[in-house]
Amino acid sequence: MNWNSTKARYGWLLITLHWFMLLLIAAVYATMEFKSIFPKGSPSREAIMIWHYMLGLSVFFLVWLRLLVRLAGYDPVIVPALPTWQALSAKVMHRALYVLMIGLPFLGWLTLSAKGTPVPFFGLELPVLIGESKGLAKWLKEVHEVTATVGYFLIGIHAAAALYHHYFRRDNTLRLMWYGR
Repeated sequence: MNWNSTKARYGWLLITLHWFMLLLIAAVYATMEFKSIFPKGSPSREAIMIWHYMLGLSVFFLVWLRLLVRLAGYDPVIVPALPTWQALSAKVMHRALYVLMIGLPFLGWLTLSAKGTPVPFFGLELPVLIGESKGLAKWLKEVHEVTATVGYFLIGIHAAAALYHHYFRRDNTLRLMWYGR
């Protein structure tokens, strides 16, 4: 299998990035959902928050690689061809997911910057993007949380659409994003 996508199928690098980023995004969401099992201010809660920041920023950095790899290749042909409305819906959904993978971590980075909190990234401290502002930090956090909630729906619709294509339309959409034939 080629590293790059062709008209016949996605390349192994894009497939690997797709599934790895799914696991990474699931871990980002899990860290937020499970932080509440630890008391506020506890070292365990702080550790899970740091993991949330680092994993989220990993999504932010990897999405750029994913975009480059995607732009370097082709979009494989779906067989049988999609109705126009489904093809358009798929394009809109993919763009929305890319906006989510870029925007959500960026909002988190801005939030930490506005809080005056260090931005940890696997032993490094990333630069602060904006000056400290508690009011702005609160607003950014709210936007970040609402966007994350929207992300649940986008990811769920994306997964449901893949299953619909595989089991009901019986086209090659899901198989194109899997290894092998």
